Amino acid sequence: MSPIALPPDFQFSQGNLQDFVDCRRRFQLRHLLRLSWPALPAEPASEFETQVRLGDAFHRLAHQHALGLGGELLARMAQAEDAGAGDAGRLQEWWQNYLQYAKSTPLDGPSGLPGTRYSEVTLSAAAGASRLVAKYDLIALDPGRAAVIIDWKTSRSRTPGAWLASRLQTRVYRYLLVRAGAALNGGRPVEPERVEMVYWFASFPDGPEHLPYDAVQFRADGAYLAAMIAEIEGSGEDDFPLTSDVRRCRFCAYRSLCDRGVRAGDLLDAADELLLPEAEGPIELDLEQVAEIDF
Repeated sequence: MSPIALPPDFQFSQGNLQDFVDCRRRFQLRHLLRLSWPALPAEPASEFETQVRLGDAFHRLAHQHALGLGGELLARMAQAEDAGAGDAGRLQEWWQNYLQYAKSTPLDGPSGLPGTRYSEVTLSAAAGASRLVAKYDLIALDPGRAAVIIDWKTSRSRTPGAWLASRLQTRVYRYLLVRAGAALNGGRPVEPERVEMVYWFASFPDGPEHLPYDAVQFRADGAYLAAMIAEIEGSGEDDFPLTSDVRRCRFCAYRSLCDRGVRAGDLLDAADELLLPEAEGPIELDLEQVAEIDF
Protein backbone atom coordinates (compact mmCIF):
# COMPACT_ATOMS: atom_id res chain seq x y z
CA MET A 1 0.00 0.00 0.00
CA SER A 2 1.40 3.37 -1.00
CA PRO A 3 1.71 6.15 1.59
CA ILE A 4 -1.04 8.72 1.89
CA ALA A 5 -0.74 12.07 0.15
CA LEU A 6 -1.02 14.97 2.58
CA PRO A 7 -3.13 17.95 1.42
CA PRO A 8 -0.94 20.43 -0.54
CA ASP A 9 -1.27 23.11 2.16
CA PHE A 10 -0.93 20.73 5.11
CA GLN A 11 1.22 21.76 8.07
CA PHE A 12 1.87 19.85 11.27
CA SER A 13 0.77 21.57 14.48
CA GLN A 14 0.21 20.70 18.11
CA GLY A 15 -3.49 20.42 17.35
CA ASN A 16 -3.34 17.84 14.58
CA LEU A 17 -0.51 15.92 16.21
CA GLN A 18 -2.52 15.69 19.44
CA ASP A 19 -5.44 14.33 17.41
CA PHE A 20 -3.11 11.70 15.94
CA VAL A 21 -2.03 10.65 19.43
CA ASP A 22 -5.58 10.64 20.82
CA CYS A 23 -7.33 8.98 17.86
CA ARG A 24 -5.77 8.31 14.48
CA ARG A 25 -9.16 8.02 12.83
CA ARG A 26 -10.06 11.54 14.04
CA PHE A 27 -6.76 12.81 12.64
CA GLN A 28 -7.62 11.27 9.26
CA LEU A 29 -11.19 12.58 9.20
CA ARG A 30 -10.41 16.08 10.42
CA HIS A 31 -7.02 16.89 8.91
CA LEU A 32 -6.55 14.64 5.88
CA LEU A 33 -10.08 14.21 4.55
CA ARG A 34 -11.17 17.54 6.08
CA LEU A 35 -14.60 16.13 6.66
CA SER A 36 -17.15 18.40 8.32
CA TRP A 37 -19.64 16.49 10.45
CA PRO A 38 -22.83 18.11 11.81
CA ALA A 39 -22.47 17.20 15.48
CA LEU A 40 -21.59 19.17 18.58
CA PRO A 41 -18.52 17.99 20.49
CA ALA A 42 -20.21 18.74 23.82
CA GLU A 43 -23.57 19.62 25.38
CA PRO A 44 -25.40 21.70 26.42
CA ALA A 45 -24.86 23.55 23.15
CA SER A 46 -25.44 27.01 24.64
CA GLU A 47 -22.78 26.57 27.33
CA PHE A 48 -20.30 25.03 24.89
CA GLU A 49 -20.74 27.92 22.44
CA THR A 50 -20.53 30.51 25.24
CA GLN A 51 -17.34 29.01 26.65
CA VAL A 52 -15.67 28.94 23.24
CA ARG A 53 -16.83 32.49 22.44
CA LEU A 54 -15.63 33.94 25.74
CA GLY A 55 -12.32 32.07 25.48
CA ASP A 56 -11.75 33.57 22.04
CA ALA A 57 -12.73 37.02 23.37
CA PHE A 58 -10.25 36.77 26.25
CA HIS A 59 -7.42 35.94 23.86
CA ARG A 60 -8.34 38.95 21.71
CA LEU A 61 -8.33 41.25 24.75
CA ALA A 62 -4.95 39.96 25.91
CA HIS A 63 -3.54 40.49 22.43
CA GLN A 64 -4.91 44.04 22.25
CA HIS A 65 -3.47 44.78 25.69
CA ALA A 66 -0.06 43.53 24.56
CA LEU A 67 -0.32 45.92 21.59
CA GLY A 68 -0.84 48.86 23.96
CA LEU A 69 -4.59 49.32 24.41
CA GLY A 70 -5.60 50.47 27.89
CA GLY A 71 -6.86 47.99 30.44
CA GLU A 72 -9.95 50.02 31.36
CA LEU A 73 -11.05 50.37 27.74
CA LEU A 74 -10.64 46.64 27.32
CA ALA A 75 -12.59 46.07 30.55
CA ARG A 76 -15.55 47.87 28.99
CA MET A 77 -15.18 45.69 25.93
CA ALA A 78 -15.24 42.63 28.20
CA GLN A 79 -18.44 43.87 29.78
CA ALA A 80 -20.06 44.29 26.37
CA GLU A 81 -18.90 40.82 25.32
CA ASP A 82 -20.39 39.28 28.47
CA ALA A 83 -23.69 41.00 27.76
CA GLY A 84 -23.68 39.74 24.16
CA ALA A 85 -23.02 36.20 25.35
CA GLY A 86 -25.73 36.41 27.99
CA ASP A 87 -23.13 35.61 30.64
CA ALA A 88 -23.04 37.00 34.16
CA GLY A 89 -19.60 38.58 34.17
CA ARG A 90 -17.38 35.59 33.41
CA LEU A 91 -15.16 37.43 30.92
CA GLN A 92 -15.01 40.52 33.15
CA GLU A 93 -13.79 38.37 36.04
CA TRP A 94 -11.13 36.80 33.84
CA TRP A 95 -10.04 40.24 32.68
CA GLN A 96 -9.74 41.67 36.17
CA ASN A 97 -7.70 38.61 37.16
CA TYR A 98 -5.47 39.24 34.15
CA LEU A 99 -4.93 42.91 35.05
CA GLN A 100 -3.93 41.93 38.58
CA TYR A 101 -1.61 39.26 37.26
CA ALA A 102 -0.02 41.79 34.92
CA LYS A 103 1.24 43.72 37.95
CA SER A 104 2.95 40.75 39.59
CA THR A 105 6.64 39.93 39.99
CA PRO A 106 9.10 39.29 37.11
CA LEU A 107 8.52 36.12 35.11
CA ASP A 108 5.11 35.73 36.77
CA GLY A 109 3.15 38.29 34.78
CA PRO A 110 3.09 40.09 31.44
CA SER A 111 4.41 43.39 32.85
CA GLY A 112 7.36 41.58 34.42
CA LEU A 113 8.34 39.51 31.44
CA PRO A 114 11.85 40.04 30.08
CA GLY A 115 12.82 41.98 27.01
CA THR A 116 10.67 42.24 23.91
CA ARG A 117 7.19 40.73 23.80
CA TYR A 118 5.57 39.12 20.77
CA SER A 119 1.81 38.55 20.91
CA GLU A 120 -0.03 36.12 18.62
CA VAL A 121 3.17 35.28 16.78
CA THR A 122 3.67 32.19 14.58
CA LEU A 123 6.89 30.20 14.24
CA SER A 124 7.60 27.35 11.85
CA ALA A 125 10.36 24.94 10.88
CA ALA A 126 10.85 22.13 8.38
CA ALA A 127 9.31 18.81 9.46
CA GLY A 128 9.61 15.87 7.11
CA ALA A 129 8.21 16.88 3.73
CA SER A 130 6.05 19.55 5.36
CA ARG A 131 6.44 22.12 8.13
CA LEU A 132 5.77 22.26 11.86
CA VAL A 133 3.97 25.43 12.94
CA ALA A 134 2.83 26.95 16.22
CA LYS A 135 0.93 30.11 17.03
CA TYR A 136 1.85 31.49 20.45
CA ASP A 137 -0.30 33.65 22.71
CA LEU A 138 2.78 35.51 23.97
CA ILE A 139 6.56 35.15 23.77
CA ALA A 140 8.95 37.35 25.75
CA LEU A 141 12.66 37.31 24.89
CA ASP A 142 15.71 38.77 26.57
CA PRO A 143 18.94 37.63 24.84
CA GLY A 144 21.14 35.61 27.18
CA ARG A 145 18.58 35.66 29.96
CA ALA A 146 15.17 34.17 29.27
CA ALA A 147 12.68 33.12 26.62
CA VAL A 148 9.24 32.81 28.18
CA ILE A 149 6.13 31.41 26.51
CA ILE A 150 2.81 32.44 28.06
CA ASP A 151 -0.33 30.51 27.16
CA TRP A 152 -3.70 31.79 28.37
CA LYS A 153 -6.16 29.13 29.56
CA THR A 154 -9.84 29.85 30.17
CA SER A 155 -10.95 26.43 31.38
CA ARG A 156 -13.20 26.07 34.42
CA SER A 157 -10.77 23.74 36.17
CA ARG A 158 -7.07 23.99 37.01
CA THR A 159 -5.32 21.52 34.72
CA PRO A 160 -2.73 19.25 36.43
CA GLY A 161 0.87 20.15 35.64
CA ALA A 162 1.88 16.59 34.74
CA TRP A 163 -0.85 16.45 32.10
CA LEU A 164 0.22 19.80 30.66
CA ALA A 165 3.84 18.68 30.48
CA SER A 166 2.86 15.63 28.43
CA ARG A 167 0.68 17.49 25.92
CA LEU A 168 1.85 18.13 22.37
CA GLN A 169 1.26 21.84 22.91
CA THR A 170 3.99 21.99 25.55
CA ARG A 171 6.39 19.82 23.58
CA VAL A 172 5.85 21.56 20.24
CA TYR A 173 5.86 25.12 21.60
CA ARG A 174 9.10 24.83 23.55
CA TYR A 175 10.85 22.76 20.88
CA LEU A 176 9.86 25.11 18.06
CA LEU A 177 10.95 28.20 19.99
CA VAL A 178 14.44 26.70 20.15
CA ARG A 179 14.32 25.58 16.50
CA ALA A 180 12.95 28.82 15.03
CA GLY A 181 13.22 31.45 17.75
CA ALA A 182 16.33 33.07 16.27
CA ALA A 183 13.96 34.96 13.96
CA LEU A 184 12.71 36.83 17.05
CA ASN A 185 16.06 36.96 18.80
CA GLY A 186 18.16 39.12 16.49
CA GLY A 187 19.39 36.06 14.59
CA ARG A 188 20.82 34.47 17.72
CA PRO A 189 19.77 30.90 18.60
CA VAL A 190 17.50 30.46 21.62
CA GLU A 191 19.16 28.07 24.07
CA PRO A 192 16.86 25.38 25.52
CA GLU A 193 17.88 26.18 29.10
CA ARG A 194 16.60 29.74 28.63
CA VAL A 195 13.12 28.56 27.65
CA GLU A 196 10.19 28.34 30.02
CA MET A 197 6.52 27.77 29.26
CA VAL A 198 3.94 29.30 31.60
CA TYR A 199 0.28 28.32 31.53
CA TRP A 200 -1.86 31.00 33.16
CA PHE A 201 -5.44 30.15 34.12
CA ALA A 202 -7.95 33.00 34.01
CA SER A 203 -10.13 31.34 36.66
CA PHE A 204 -7.11 30.47 38.83
CA PRO A 205 -4.86 33.53 38.53
CA ASP A 206 -2.64 32.65 41.48
CA GLY A 207 -1.77 29.19 40.19
CA PRO A 208 0.18 29.44 36.92
CA GLU A 209 2.05 26.35 35.79
CA HIS A 210 5.77 26.88 35.06
CA LEU A 211 7.45 24.31 32.82
CA PRO A 212 11.20 24.89 32.28
CA TYR A 213 13.20 23.33 29.46
CA ASP A 214 16.69 22.00 28.79
CA ALA A 215 18.83 20.45 26.07
CA VAL A 216 17.93 16.88 27.06
CA GLN A 217 14.22 17.59 26.70
CA PHE A 218 14.84 19.41 23.42
CA ARG A 219 16.63 16.43 21.90
CA ALA A 220 13.95 14.05 23.17
CA ASP A 221 11.17 16.22 21.74
CA GLY A 222 12.96 16.46 18.41
CA ALA A 223 13.29 12.68 18.14
CA TYR A 224 9.69 12.12 19.26
CA LEU A 225 8.19 14.60 16.82
CA ALA A 226 10.36 13.43 13.91
CA ALA A 227 9.33 9.82 14.50
CA MET A 228 5.63 10.71 14.70
CA ILE A 229 5.75 12.84 11.56
CA ALA A 230 7.63 10.12 9.67
CA GLU A 231 5.01 7.59 10.78
CA ILE A 232 2.18 9.81 9.54
CA GLU A 233 3.89 10.50 6.21
CA GLY A 234 4.52 6.79 5.70
CA SER A 235 1.01 5.66 6.64
CA GLY A 236 -1.46 4.06 4.24
CA GLU A 237 -5.17 4.77 4.12
CA ASP A 238 -5.90 1.83 6.42
CA ASP A 239 -3.42 2.91 9.11
CA PHE A 240 -5.81 5.20 10.98
CA PRO A 241 -7.79 3.04 13.41
CA LEU A 242 -10.32 4.27 15.94
CA THR A 243 -9.09 4.89 19.46
CA SER A 244 -9.39 1.84 21.70
CA ASP A 245 -10.74 4.02 24.51
CA VAL A 246 -14.37 4.73 23.64
CA ARG A 247 -14.62 7.30 26.46
CA ARG A 248 -12.73 9.75 24.28
CA CYS A 249 -15.54 9.56 21.74
CA ARG A 250 -18.04 11.33 23.98
CA PHE A 251 -16.43 14.67 23.13
CA CYS A 252 -15.72 13.99 19.46
CA ALA A 253 -17.92 15.39 16.69
CA TYR A 254 -17.35 12.22 14.63
CA ARG A 255 -18.75 9.80 17.23
CA SER A 256 -21.93 8.99 15.24
CA LEU A 257 -19.96 8.56 12.00
CA CYS A 258 -17.75 6.03 13.79
CA ASP A 259 -20.72 4.27 15.49
CA ARG A 260 -19.44 5.35 18.88
CA GLY A 261 -22.68 6.93 20.10
CA VAL A 262 -24.95 9.82 19.18
CA ARG A 263 -25.22 12.02 22.25
CA ALA A 264 -22.36 14.36 23.15
CA GLY A 265 -20.69 14.38 26.54
CA ASP A 266 -21.94 16.78 29.21
CA LEU A 267 -19.68 19.83 29.29
CA LEU A 268 -20.99 21.02 32.64
CA ASP A 269 -20.19 17.71 34.32
CA ALA A 270 -16.80 17.68 32.61
CA ALA A 271 -16.08 21.28 33.68
CA ASP A 272 -14.22 21.79 30.39
CA GLU A 273 -11.68 19.09 31.19
CA LEU A 274 -12.65 15.56 32.11
CA LEU A 275 -10.40 13.28 34.12
CA LEU A 276 -11.02 9.62 33.45
CA PRO A 277 -8.98 7.05 35.43
CA GLU A 278 -7.53 4.16 33.47
CA ALA A 279 -4.72 1.68 33.82
CA GLU A 280 -2.22 3.87 31.95
CA GLY A 281 -3.15 7.04 33.84
CA PRO A 282 -5.79 9.75 33.45
CA ILE A 283 -7.24 11.05 30.24
CA GLU A 284 -8.04 14.73 30.16
CA LEU A 285 -9.99 16.37 27.37
CA ASP A 286 -9.02 19.94 26.57
CA LEU A 287 -11.83 22.28 25.53
CA GLU A 288 -9.55 24.05 23.05
CA GLN A 289 -8.82 20.70 21.43
CA VAL A 290 -12.49 19.72 21.46
CA ALA A 291 -13.38 23.06 19.90
CA GLU A 292 -10.97 22.38 17.04
CA ILE A 293 -8.78 25.42 17.72
CA ASP A 294 -5.92 24.15 15.64
CA PHE A 295 -3.02 26.00 17.24
